[in-house]
Amino acid sequence: MSINEMAFQVKEASIRLAAAGTELKNKALKNIARLLMERKDEIIKANNEDLQRSKEEKLAEPLLKRLKFDEAKISDVIDGINSLVKLEDPVGKTLLSTELDEGLELYKVTCPIGVVGIIFESRPDALVQISTLCLKSGNGVLLKGGSEASQTNKILAQIITEATEEVGIPSNWLKLLETRADVNEMLKMDKYIDLIIPRGSNEFVRYIMDNSNIPVMGHADGICHCYIDEDADIDMAIRIVVDSKTQYVAVCNATETLLVHKNIAPKVLPELKKALDAKNVELAGCSETQKIIPVTPATEEDWKTEYLDYKLSIKVVENLDEAINHINTYGSGHTDSIITNNKQNAASFMSLVDSGNVFWNCSTRFSDGFRYGFGAEVGISTSKIHARGPVGLDGLLIYKYKLIGNGHIVDDYAKRTKSFKHNKMNKEFPF
Repeated sequence: MSINEMAFQVKEASIRLAAAGTELKNKALKNIARLLMERKDEIIKANNEDLQRSKEEKLAEPLLKRLKFDEAKISDVIDGINSLVKLEDPVGKTLLSTELDEGLELYKVTCPIGVVGIIFESRPDALVQISTLCLKSGNGVLLKGGSEASQTNKILAQIITEATEEVGIPSNWLKLLETRADVNEMLKMDKYIDLIIPRGSNEFVRYIMDNSNIPVMGHADGICHCYIDEDADIDMAIRIVVDSKTQYVAVCNATETLLVHKNIAPKVLPELKKALDAKNVELAGCSETQKIIPVTPATEEDWKTEYLDYKLSIKVVENLDEAINHINTYGSGHTDSIITNNKQNAASFMSLVDSGNVFWNCSTRFSDGFRYGFGAEVGISTSKIHARGPVGLDGLLIYKYKLIGNGHIVDDYAKRTKSFKHNKMNKEFPF
């Protein structure tokens, strides 16, 4: 079957899926969770095949970490599905209601985007998260995973398709593309695909953005920062930075650059180095950092680098303003955190740092759809469009205007025999 035919089938199914009720969608999600658990041995076997082949092909270590889909990861995605079931159905919510004139009522109502094309590398858990979010939000989905995860993705797509068709979800709402050539064909499908969400390396995302007329939502980099202010609690700062850097290094919300106020640097950096040495983190620092702790010299390139590994660059700054300016210059608009006991400084940081996620006294690793209570996420958006930050159900919705009249015509208003009232109503769309 050609990509064009597959995209057409998903488009047709998405129209029917958009009208699916909450009960049916939740029943399908529960069935997916059940089948994933029942067939976990098959999934792990397929993933081991992918891992073995990828090791032989010398896939980069960060990608191998993302590729691994063991029992713990399966449990995590099942938890995400169960959380998703509990969330309110986002489709059909009235966002605005206005009485234009007597008997003429306008409603702004949420609806699915339609067909979402997801292109992702390495992470099989992304396939489960994305497809279940699309299901709950009523969207059809075309999935293209990396060849390194081909066997894992195949079994996961098969399980999800079987689970949803068993309970009556329209068939063909999900399709898995399998070859590299499919990506370029997919990027041309603006007739059928309404939104593309790429997940992967900087170069990969840039390529998608530069080679499609379809709207693209995502982020190219995850250059995240922690800033230790002069009024920070040192023990707290060390705990947060270590977690932000090492809790899981191969992800886009791991901290890559640490900024430290000059007045606290001599106290915090030696203690922090001990903690990071214990985690085998390689440190690169500015000239001021090098005066305090032994580190390799940081270059201009370090401030622009997403390591996705056990490496951290450190810069000592004069003040809060320099920290903010550094983040807005070198950051990627993803996630940045200030560690301080000064509420005013925290407020300034959270107001002036131009990122989708800005934190006070907590790890950058919290910027995640599941941790935010979104059920899961289809990705992170650093764009300033309809969705920003972790993109959960709300980011997969758009809206339509629904107007109910009773024989109303514009000519009456053009001739001023009738006039608009534009009264705001607190009223749900009636059906």
